[in-house]
Amino acid sequence: MKILVTGSLGFVGGYLTEELLNNGHEVVGVDNFSKYGKLDKSYDSNKNYTFIEGDVKNVDLLKEALSDCDQVVAIAAMIGGISYFHEFAYDLLAENERIMASTFDAAIWANKNKKLKKINVVSSSMVFENTSVYPTPEGEQLKCPPPFSTYGFQKLATEYYAKGAYEQYKLPFTIIRPFNCVGIGEKRAKSEKEILSGNIKLAMSHVVPDLVQKVLKKQDPLHILGNGNQIRHYTYGGDLARGIRLCIESPKAVNEDFNISTNRSTTVLELAEIIWKKINGDKPFKYVSDKPYPYDVQKRVPDVSKAKNVLGFEATTTLEEMLDEVIPWIDKQIELGNI
Repeated sequence: MKILVTGSLGFVGGYLTEELLNNGHEVVGVDNFSKYGKLDKSYDSNKNYTFIEGDVKNVDLLKEALSDCDQVVAIAAMIGGISYFHEFAYDLLAENERIMASTFDAAIWANKNKKLKKINVVSSSMVFENTSVYPTPEGEQLKCPPPFSTYGFQKLATEYYAKGAYEQYKLPFTIIRPFNCVGIGEKRAKSEKEILSGNIKLAMSHVVPDLVQKVLKKQDPLHILGNGNQIRHYTYGGDLARGIRLCIESPKAVNEDFNISTNRSTTVLELAEIIWKKINGDKPFKYVSDKPYPYDVQKRVPDVSKAKNVLGFEATTTLEEMLDEVIPWIDKQIELGNI
């Protein structure tokens, strides 16, 4: 199968591209280097990989890229950590709407005039920002109040793009909702505003890499946002990529939505202590609480039974295994000055 991946050089896009290539697919990647700048990837020379440097808001470029593709995965977006939601509250809404509209315009055209069979939309757990139902099943986004954050609201809008394109143009879709993806490859974004947490400048304002870099830089006591009781489901990038691949490949995924996540709940405080012990050993763990951001959702607990029952997907990488990969990678990035 030949698959177009928008935002192919981003964090999730990189994991997905490698996963697809390793499982016999051809991949066409489109990216404009807007987040991290130019990057080298392990699969750059793979004969089944074609890279197009360009802006996905260019509909003609996407039409040409989609002319012989079977499916498209819409990942490209302005995206960042919690500080990003506040710093770019308007820009990420407006820019991501333009990105999504152009992607769907091209996909609708390719489905009608070429051989495109389906669009796969990478949404977000933030569509459940205001839910009170835990674990949160697919469909709850239609029942709970809409997200307060512009990021969450726009991600919900991407799901309505899929709904509208199918209702009007019969473009098949799959909606994919990742939960707190963790892995290597994330660096300081070019547009990221510098945020201080204690005496340390945050890299991405994503909780895992930021806690890791603060501990590696000997912050003591460790600064965390809020009281640390926020619950998250940290999902390995490789597991997420496998889940997305199954959504692409499975006929059962057509016109369905899936939470793609680990089933393990972890509080931020538990995460912080695990990281602390991995780096500092038996050194006493101490922390202080900083004022949280308004959109720091206190609880995200997905129902993952649908992905298991329909796709046969389960996330298998433990948080400890993720950290064993992430910690040395971030240590090296600090040494190189990338974080």
